Amino acid sequence: MRWVFPGGERDVEAQRRAARRLAIELGLDPLAARVLVARGVQEPQDAAQFLSHELTDLPDPFRMKGMSAAVERLTRAVVQHEKVTLYGDYDVDGVCSTALLSLFLDAVGAPPLTYIPHRIDEGYGLNVRAVERIAHEGSKLLVSLDCGITSVTEVAHAQALGMDTVIVDHHTVPDTLPAATAILNPHQPGCEYPTKVLCAAGVAFNLVMALRRSLRTLGWFERRPEPALKPLMDLVALATVCDVVPLTGANRILVQHGLDALARADRPGVRALKEVAGLETEGPVSAGQVGFRLGPRINAAGRLDDASVGLQLLRTRDLTEARALAAKLDGANKDRQEIERKMLVEAIAQAEDRQGSRGLVLWAEGWHPGVVGIVAARIVERFHKPTLIIGVQGGVGKGSARSVEGFHLVEALRECAEHLSKFGGHRHAAGVTLEARRLLDFRRDFEAVAARRLREEDLEPRCRVDVVVDPGELTERAVGALAALGPFGAGNPEPTFVAESLHAEARIVTAKNGGVAHLKLVLPDAPALDTIGFGMGPRLAELEGRVDLAFQPSVETWKGRTRVSLKLRDLRAAEAVALSPTGS
Repeated sequence: MRWVFPGGERDVEAQRRAARRLAIELGLDPLAARVLVARGVQEPQDAAQFLSHELTDLPDPFRMKGMSAAVERLTRAVVQHEKVTLYGDYDVDGVCSTALLSLFLDAVGAPPLTYIPHRIDEGYGLNVRAVERIAHEGSKLLVSLDCGITSVTEVAHAQALGMDTVIVDHHTVPDTLPAATAILNPHQPGCEYPTKVLCAAGVAFNLVMALRRSLRTLGWFERRPEPALKPLMDLVALATVCDVVPLTGANRILVQHGLDALARADRPGVRALKEVAGLETEGPVSAGQVGFRLGPRINAAGRLDDASVGLQLLRTRDLTEARALAAKLDGANKDRQEIERKMLVEAIAQAEDRQGSRGLVLWAEGWHPGVVGIVAARIVERFHKPTLIIGVQGGVGKGSARSVEGFHLVEALRECAEHLSKFGGHRHAAGVTLEARRLLDFRRDFEAVAARRLREEDLEPRCRVDVVVDPGELTERAVGALAALGPFGAGNPEPTFVAESLHAEARIVTAKNGGVAHLKLVLPDAPALDTIGFGMGPRLAELEGRVDLAFQPSVETWKGRTRVSLKLRDLRAAEAVALSPTGS
């Protein structure tokens, strides 16, 4: 693993001097200030903006291209009591977006119909049969959520059937856009909304902010309560974290308030979901817990069968019903885990047979199309190569792709488009459909694109380090103050520190369920620090002599005792390698 330091900066004193100004002017702990400096946030005004969690600091939603047209059309639908159908994708983002907008429309007296397509029977995005069914039911307005940006044919068909369409999406914008009444997607050319990397639920939240403002101006709330929007932010946090968009800009503010809402668990569906996930019902929720414990359960039904179960869970006001739905999702998640385990073993075997390739296209008859995305992510973690996992059934392959840093998936897929029936997504994740007979040619061309765009060093996992520290600096107060830089996740990872030339005494800790053993360290230079490397037991032999440690610190309490804990990310002999500058 290559250790990468910001700007190649090794001058700890220079970093301290730059951070001292932030610490004094903003009242920050010096260690947190050093992390900000290392991440390029050096001016006090920029740091203050980064640290802000105020909702008033969110950009004006009307800066988003298409917002005025979308709000005008939805306002007309509300006022004239038109039938509206919300069409959401079957993943967490689509389900949360649909729940969010439907709950808001319920609250303003315009309850919509909802439609979540079946992953296996209908596939991703709008489809003509669904559009015809929705039109037949009398809807005058169709709102797509987390899909629709590529649905030129389907939107034209909706228009021919007398329906207007508003598209709420965040995926890569194609050259030809659907002829919708309005399109909301921050990636559109000419869109002035500053945070381009919103998920669909983030776009939908901007839509309800703007729509509420429009209805208020019309006097719509003079005879009915004006709905609060903060209770909807748990849905935004769920979607934003699970869709792995960067927690920067507006996303950071939205997720911070959303995590607060998840902690309170006022929504019956969230309360029930926390129960089955083994979290405290009324207790703090981290972005990691959202991504690894709450989100997968909402996703599970859509991966294997019917995603509308997740939508029901998030919309219900009845705790008894919520608990029954959460139990159903928990069962589906266990089934998904078993399918994933079997697929992953087969995929690893295929990947090991193609070690010379810089990009991986793996497939098998019968691989479940609802689990291919998860397996693709696992393969990327293991091999650090852009990966497509494709399940084949009835002569058709449906797959998901995940990428590595510096490799834009959709751009790469465009170069192989002649082999694909359909594809879409964004830089880091994408979906494809193709005929099985085209798989070999597609793999050949995708591997060629990866060979051109990626160097061998691009395939080496990286450990991005923020700050070099002395272990004595890692006090409970300093480490606790790092929480001000959160929420942590994609685009704003937990800070990683390096301590150099330490003596370490190690022992092996047996993992549960026969997993890889852990490495437990005692640091004579800093005996108060609890240090563990999960799954790093096999690296015991590397601890001869002094070592450099890369780690993420946290303050943890166990049986009434509070101490600083270091979670190792990597280790190496102290004299082995000079620190690597960024991109070297």
